[in-house]
This record gives sequence, structure tokens and C-alpha cells, in this order.
Amino acid sequence: MSAGSTSHPNAADHLEEDLPSRFIVGIDLGTTNSAVTFIDTHKKNPQLASFSTNQITAPSQIESRDTLPSFHYQAAENEFAADAFRLPWHKNEITYCVGPFARDHGVAVPGRVIGSAKSWLSHSGVDRTAALLPWQGADDLEKLSPVQVSSRLLEHIRRSWNTAHKNERLEDQDIVLTLPASFDEIARELTVQAAAEAGLKRIVLIEEPQAAFYAWLDNHDENWDQLVEPGQTILVCDIGGGTSDFTLIRVRPGEDDKVQFHRVAVGEHLILGGDNLDLTLAHHFEQKLSTAGKLTPQQWSSLVRRCRQVKETLLAEDAPDSYQFSLPGSGSKLIGSNLSIEVTKAEVEQILLDGFLPECQVNDAPEQRQSGFQEFGLPYAQDPAITRWLGSFLTAHSHVVEDETSNQQAVRPDLILFNGGFFESSVLRDRLLKIITSWFANSSEENWQPQVLSNQQLDLAVSRGAAYYGRVRRGEGVRITANLARTYYIGVGDNDLGQPQALCLLPATTQPGEEIDLTENSFQLKVSQPVEFPLYISSTRLIDQAGELIAIDAEQMKSLPPIRTVLRVSRRSEAETITVNLHAKLTEFGTFELWCTEQDSDRSWRLQFDVRSATQTDVTAHTSAKEAEGVIDEASFSAAAKLLRNTFTDTGTHKPQKLIRELETALEMSRSQWPTSLLRRLWELLMDLEQGRRKSSMHEARWLNLLGYSLRPGYGLALDDWRVSETWKVLLDRVIHKDDNCRTQSWILWRRIAGGLNRGQQQAVAEPLIQSARGLHRRMTTGQGGGTAVTYTPQESIEAWRLLGSLELLDSSLKATLGNIFCDLLGKKKLLPARSSMAWAIGRLGSRTPLYGPLNTVISTEVATRWLSTIRSQKETDPMDLLAMMQIARKTDDRYRDLPESERQTAAKWLTQKSAPKHFREMILTGGTLDHEEQQQVFGESLPVGLTLSV
Repeated sequence: MSAGSTSHPNAADHLEEDLPSRFIVGIDLGTTNSAVTFIDTHKKNPQLASFSTNQITAPSQIESRDTLPSFHYQAAENEFAADAFRLPWHKNEITYCVGPFARDHGVAVPGRVIGSAKSWLSHSGVDRTAALLPWQGADDLEKLSPVQVSSRLLEHIRRSWNTAHKNERLEDQDIVLTLPASFDEIARELTVQAAAEAGLKRIVLIEEPQAAFYAWLDNHDENWDQLVEPGQTILVCDIGGGTSDFTLIRVRPGEDDKVQFHRVAVGEHLILGGDNLDLTLAHHFEQKLSTAGKLTPQQWSSLVRRCRQVKETLLAEDAPDSYQFSLPGSGSKLIGSNLSIEVTKAEVEQILLDGFLPECQVNDAPEQRQSGFQEFGLPYAQDPAITRWLGSFLTAHSHVVEDETSNQQAVRPDLILFNGGFFESSVLRDRLLKIITSWFANSSEENWQPQVLSNQQLDLAVSRGAAYYGRVRRGEGVRITANLARTYYIGVGDNDLGQPQALCLLPATTQPGEEIDLTENSFQLKVSQPVEFPLYISSTRLIDQAGELIAIDAEQMKSLPPIRTVLRVSRRSEAETITVNLHAKLTEFGTFELWCTEQDSDRSWRLQFDVRSATQTDVTAHTSAKEAEGVIDEASFSAAAKLLRNTFTDTGTHKPQKLIRELETALEMSRSQWPTSLLRRLWELLMDLEQGRRKSSMHEARWLNLLGYSLRPGYGLALDDWRVSETWKVLLDRVIHKDDNCRTQSWILWRRIAGGLNRGQQQAVAEPLIQSARGLHRRMTTGQGGGTAVTYTPQESIEAWRLLGSLELLDSSLKATLGNIFCDLLGKKKLLPARSSMAWAIGRLGSRTPLYGPLNTVISTEVATRWLSTIRSQKETDPMDLLAMMQIARKTDDRYRDLPESERQTAAKWLTQKSAPKHFREMILTGGTLDHEEQQQVFGESLPVGLTLSV
């Protein structure tokens, strides 16, 4: 098309685009199994039909099945023939597969299989966009993010559909994708992202419990209205492989003597489901299989997957009385070393019933304790007792029943719809029904018990309900009035009593696609400078109205990642305060948008939800007690500001050499006592004076040193991520003066704020230093030249190696490479000046518990063990060796991170011999947290006053 030309599609094209798609497709992206149901609207009497997905059931063997196991397997090199995983749509060789073979073969090769990606998608403790799966997987495979795994499952479905419907591509159809009702906003956004990456950009989301109820409506299309009556409460109890979802639906009178369904409550997000059952059985059987108390990580992974088979076999309707299975042995004796065990049906039932469905009262709160399953990577619910969580849900939402004469302390469900693979077992289903009945046994109705709604297709119900909902959106079928499951708020300051308060943005009555104009409230908004918008959410305050100001109640309202941004003004750059109104919208995807519009102007800004701070653990890996502390009086700060201006302005005459000492005098405290709030004000002023570093090499070195000190550790206060981003922009071209001192000070700056850099920035900082380290290693170990790698002075090397050790977001394989280099160089006499810094870097690179980085970047135990051996073998011991030993051998109670017991015992004994601090030895043998002094040692210098790292 030539420049300036335009293209006008004809009217027929427009008409074709406006027509509804031929197919309505419901996709259940499940934790354990996925399924697809569709409706062909071109048929005379359209009905729900299952789509059979092509999938690999064995190498080079393809079958079409109604469910697709949500497992991903990547083969090792030459493990299978080149075409073993090739499907009809593949043109080239493919090294991975999803589906039944991935699930089944993964039992024997657990380090190459990914399961429960959906649970990882909602895991707030890791970077959900990072390549971290399979958790503790084999070293040679390509790791994937939870988003990528979910995308590959959806892409497989899309390609299989398109192969069967060449003229009706899936991406052109109306697609309804399901997700847990309790998914938070970040997990919803990432689900949408996964679908888009799979080529499905036209989707509508529906919550799984609603979809299950829609499936029930379809199954009872001719008589559903005779099975319910106004005033009844329906409990949808949906427990799948990864989550437990509770939803309440009220039956209310509608028009023309028909009833209406209103979804009135949704439970909190619980990572509690079939995976937990597998883990519980694995922990029980481990004690029988291993005389040492713990299996190896490889055996443990195999055992967990075997336990899924045990569970499914012994909880089935026609279950045998017992089940026998074996695990591969460990060590050199491979023949005859398998571990075998026989388990009984009665044993399994007792473990699971007592653990997950214990008898309790409806008002018994879930126990607040550390989950025993942290070692598997996912943050499973603290209390595995589903009955206590359900009772807590029914108690918390007692107000949703309109019957004012009811004195029940909890909602009594009149009807129950069980959904999810958990309820494939009649044993589990009947136990839960019995307990729910016991909760309300004292009701006025004799022999009362809830009526169970039939659900005969637990594996397909959600996808069927999703397709049915697609039809409802076209005006057919029965609609559930499903408002928001939560109320959204934005923090707006304190009330007259000094209590923090929030404005209700989106009430629970908001419908998808609805916009809320909050024009009755005006707010003063700062532009052209960083601002933060605190966000809150409540699943119990469901009657607050839009625009209503509410005192923040920590028990009823949870904080979300705040919106952090700078609202730019195109006409001028100076800061100003303007008057604005807020506008909120609930999208069709179930996510929200927020806009600020200036009064008496056409200027408006869209406030983006801060997905990064919710997907990357480094943003929230801290607590600060000094965030709002007003320690420094303005007169003292003004004196300090005058010193900085007189040093870094063109007309300033102050010499930078004595600047730190004079600042301490002006502020009347040593720099180690400067609070974080003051430091960030100094950072802001230094950024304004950035041109002053060009005056001389000494000016730039002092400016870099102060800037990094003022922003350390790169996180800790609101908007630190923005501050680090602004610092990165200014220093993109590196130092102005190319001397050793300025270069060294720039490395110190990056080390100090490393926790605020993202992965790409850390990689960019590290790259030239890694080349230098490799060149030095080559010269010192082989005598060959270092190639084109830059050679640094001894002082530069000290700071370069410390910087590399502080970059915790580097890939674990790269960390291993760097640590191996440092270990090889540790005893070299020529590098004695850098001896301490290398040992310090080895400790940070090999740490079992990072200061700020996600756990998926921790190096393997095998590599860590080699490093400890190298440290112990040194002729001379450096104090940093002791710190490194503690960090690398530290106990975490995570079998995938912890070194073998024998190695930790050896490390503890060595520390004792070297007269190390007693607490170092305790951290290795029993675990625990670092004290303040140890935190500063690991960080590399003093921390800002009031800042505590989560280690």
C-alpha cells in the first residue's frame, strides 16, 4: 500500500464480520485435565457436543479424546524418534508434547514434566512470567513460565480444532474460557495473556462454578424450574486438581412466574485440591519407603505422581482392596534396588478423610499454620481441612440470605452442586455431605439435609457450561445474574478521625462491561511526578455503593498491588496539582480499568494495574517501618540540599571530597543513621543535579556513590521501582569519565540497587563483567590469553565480582558458571586482594534463600555441594568463607533446595572448627532467619534504617 492511501473493505466484508460465529466454544483450562465443548449454531436443533482433541498417547501414536491432560513433557536429546511427538499440524520436528503421554511418562521422568500450571499461574510468590517450570527440572531442558505452559495447552487445542475445521478456525469463533471464581486480578490478566499468546484473542471469561451450574441447567433443560423454588440457596462446591472454589447462588422470583438465579458470593482463593491429596499420601508413604526419613528429590517427584495413580485407583467406585507400586532406587545398585510398597483402600480413605474432610463445627476457623507443602514450590492452603474452609465461607457470607427471621450463624445451603475431580469419589462426596448436614441439624425441619443436584459429567461439566453461557450471551437459555464477586476500592487518605479510608470504585453489583462515573467526588491529583494509588478488595463487603467513602477495615479488605505511575502532561513538565474525577470500568474479561479525567478539561489518564509488582517477588520482598517517618526537620534538609547544589551546579564551588562528612554535620547524624525517607529525598535532588557529574571525574564519582547509597537496596518504599527505572535511563550510557574510579563507583551503585533491577537490566549490567571473569579464568587456569575481555585493576575486580554476586535474577545456569569460575580462582595468590569479594559472591550466588530473587533462580544442590568442598579445601580461611558456607548450606525445609543431611552436618562441623558465629551453625542444622547484622553482611553493607529483608 502506498503512503497516504487507505483501504475500504466492501459492505459484504463488514456484514460478514458483524455476523455471529458459527460455533460457540467452551474451553475448560483445568489444572489436571482440559476439555472443549461446542455448539454448532448452523444446525437445526443445536446441542452441546464434546470436541475430541488429537493428542499423543504413546510415541508416534495419536488418539482423539474428550479430555486433554494438562501436562507438558519435554524430551531429552535422542530420547525418542524425531517424529515421536509429531501431530497433523506439525511441519517440523517437535521435542515436546502435552496430554496423556506427557502425564504418564512423566511419572518415570519427573524432572521433565510440568503439571498444575494453572496453580502456578495464581502463585504470587514467584515471577509468574518467568521460565521456572518444571520446578527443579532437569538441567538440559527449556524451562517455561506458567503463562507459556498455559498458552501451549491452549495452542494445542486451537491447532487440533483448526485441523478438524479448516474453514472455521477456532480464533474466529465465540470462545468462553473458564477460570476459578477465586482467581485474583493478576491471574485473570495472565490467563488472558496466555490465550492471546496461543492465538485466541477473542475470548470471554466465566468462573468455573457458574459454568458447572450452567451445565446443570442444560442437563435439566426441560424441568429445571421444577427442581428449584424462590428463597433457596444453592452451594456450588467445586474442588479440582488445584483449587477449591465455593460459590453461593440465590434463587429469587422473576417475571412470568419464573425464577431467577443470582450469584451472591464467592470464596477466597485456595490452592487446595487433588494435588494436595497426592502430596499427603506421598508424605505418608515416604516414611514407609525410606529408612532415612526422606527420599531423594527424584524419588520424591516420582512418588508424588505415583500417588495420583494410587488415589484414583483406590477411590474409584470399583476400587480393589489394595494397590502395590514401586519406585526406582538410588545409588550405584540399580538392579534389585527398587522400593516397593503395598497400600490398602482403607488406609488411603482414612488419611484423606481425616486430613481433608475432618468433622468440625461450621464456625471452626481454618488453622493458621505453615503449610507442610511449601517444599513442592506452590503456596498451598495453610490448613488442608476443606470442611473448615467451607464452614468459614458459609459463616462469612451469612448476610447474603434475605430471610430476616433466620437466626442461623451461617448460610444453610438448600441445594448443593458438587463439581470437580475431587468428587469423582463417592466416599469423599458422601463425607462432605454428612458434615454439612450436621452443621444445620438443629434447624426447625426434622431430618433436614441439603438436596444434591445431579452432575454426571464431572470432567466435562465446566466446558459444557462455558459453551452454554456462550449461548446465553446471544440471548438464549437461562442467565445467572452474576455480579462482581468482590468490591473494589481506591485509597484516598484519612478521614476526620485520622483513619485511612477508601473510595468504593466498583461495587459488587457491577456487571461486565459496565462503566462507573464517580463524578460526585473530586480529588486533587499530582501530575508530572511519581504517585501511588493504593487499591483494596473485599469479598465480604458486598453492599457498599459506588462513590461511598469507607474506613479501611484490615479484616474485611485486602490490599492489591497499588497502581504506581507518573501522569505525564504534554504541554509542560513541571509538577502541578489538578482536580480530577474518577471513572472505573469492569471489562468483559472480568478485569477493571481506572481513568482520571481533569475537570473542565479534555485531559485524561488511564491508570494501568501494576501487574509487575504482583508477578515479580522482588517488588514485595521487604517491609519498611520508616516509610512515612518524619525524622529530618526541613531546616536540616535545606542545609543538606544547599551543600549538594553548591557541589553539583555550574556555579557551585564546593569540593566533592569532603561532601559526605559535611552532609553528616548538616543533618546532625552519621550517614548510617539516615532514614529511608531522607535517602529518597536526597536521590530526587541528586537526579535533578545530574548534569553536575560532568564537572570532573571526582564530581561524577561522588555523585554515583551518593545516588546508589540513597536508593539502596533498590526497593523498600513505594515507587522505588520507578526510581530505579529513572536511574537506569540516566545511566544507560554508563559513566561520563572513563577512569577506574568512576567505573568502580558505577558498579557499586548497581550492586546497591540490584534488587530493583529487572532481569533484563541485570543481564545487561552483568554481560561485560562475565566476559572479563571468563577471560581472567582462562589466563589463570590455562595460561592462555583472555581474548578481547577487559582487564580490570584489583580494586575494580573486587567491586565487579561483588556486583555479579548480587544479581539474583540471573539464570541459575549462569550463576553456576560464575560460581565455578570464582571457585577455581579462590586460591590464586595473584588474586589475593579480591579473595574476600569472591567468597562473598560465591555465597550470594549459591544461597539457598535469596535476599530478593525468586526461588526458581536458586542453583542446584549438586553445584552447591561442590562449592562447599572448594571452600573447605582452601589453605587459608577468609571470614567471608564462613558467611558463604552458612548461606549455601542453610536449611530451608525444602527438599529441592536443601543439601543432603550429611553435607549440612559436615558444613556445621567445619564452621565450629573455624570458630564461626554460633548462629551460622544453627542456620545450617535447624534453619531460621538472619538477624540484622547478618542481613547487612549478606547485603554487603549497612541497610537503610528501618528496612528489614524477608530472609
